[in-house]
Amino acid sequence: MVEQRLDATFAALADPTRRGMLASLAKGEASVGELAAPYAMSLAGASKHLGVLERAGLVERRRVGRQHLCRLKAERLAEADRWLKQWERFWTASLDRLEVLLAEEKIT
Repeated sequence: MVEQRLDATFAALADPTRRGMLASLAKGEASVGELAAPYAMSLAGASKHLGVLERAGLVERRRVGRQHLCRLKAERLAEADRWLKQWERFWTASLDRLEVLLAEEKIT
């Protein structure tokens, strides 16, 4: 289950337009039109991107009259961050070992 959520999260984040939309939503709730504006795309195109973000659990959309308002749901980003942190620890440890080896090589 977690792996499927991570797959959906990273697939959604793979697109620069969707990442930009998430960055906009990090500032607060926005309409579909507001999210589409910086990309000169149709509301239908923006809605498709938002659908991917919704299915990944990154965005929630609600209707107010005729307007669709979106907000960021950061829980899935936190889940992805926890997964990435394990690799950060791996690379930090590997680079620390490399630094020791290089220092030892300079001494000899």
